[in-house]
Amino acid sequence: MNKHQLALLAGGFALLLGSGCATVPYRYGVTYSDPRLPPEPLAAEPIVRGRPNRLLDASDWIWPGSWLGKLVLWDRRVDSHKIGEETELVMRRYLQANELEHVQVRLNAWHVRDEWRRLRRNRSVGAGWRYTLGVLACLQYTILPGRFFGGDNYNPYTNTINLYSDIPAIAVHEGGHAKDFANRRWKGTYAAAYIIPLVNLYHEALATGDALGYLRAEESPELQYEGYRVLYPAYGTYLGGGIGEFVPPMDTGIYAAGVIGGHVLGRIRGSRVAEQSRHK
Repeated sequence: MNKHQLALLAGGFALLLGSGCATVPYRYGVTYSDPRLPPEPLAAEPIVRGRPNRLLDASDWIWPGSWLGKLVLWDRRVDSHKIGEETELVMRRYLQANELEHVQVRLNAWHVRDEWRRLRRNRSVGAGWRYTLGVLACLQYTILPGRFFGGDNYNPYTNTINLYSDIPAIAVHEGGHAKDFANRRWKGTYAAAYIIPLVNLYHEALATGDALGYLRAEESPELQYEGYRVLYPAYGTYLGGGIGEFVPPMDTGIYAAGVIGGHVLGRIRGSRVAEQSRHK
């Protein structure tokens, strides 16, 4: 890896440590009042669970992509398809603290009909974006269900969070994406910009920063440390993967550098923050 690629990696982590750094003091709630939101949420219950299924719930050891996720973040709870009470409670507290009552969270669920219904009714995103990129997102949800393949995500076109990992920090990070989009007037354009190479680093930095800020403000030192330990290398996957697209011969090395750098920085910062919290 040459000095220019190292500079790009350093710059990416600088973005995380700057715009994506944990917000202190934490800023609660949404500042933009979207007039296109319906008076009542589309779902009566903000968090729903999928029914247990022996075959699907074992897919974390069947699908190689799940193995890779566990290896990259060094946590077997990635795409575990078994989400415990702690992760659900942290997610619920985050939604309430930030007044995200219009967000639907699905825990290890696959609700195809409801996803398409929410696409049609989510007028916070312009119809032009919903019926192009939004349709593609829903087709992917339908044909390649995360219920088997995993992959925690936030879908801005339907305003839904889909979780398959039993890691509170990842749940709050996806909530950070929902909060970020709730503060945008041009949600469809902002969502479309995400697919531009390296632009997604900005989206991911904001969501990571909000998640870390919330964990520091509201949760235990153990969850604060976990946030840095998991979310920094997760950001490193976007950073290394994005830069690697421009230098294909070295893409694997750059990706690995981003992940390893994230693990090192995350553990250092996480240990410091958790230690400070214990002595308060």
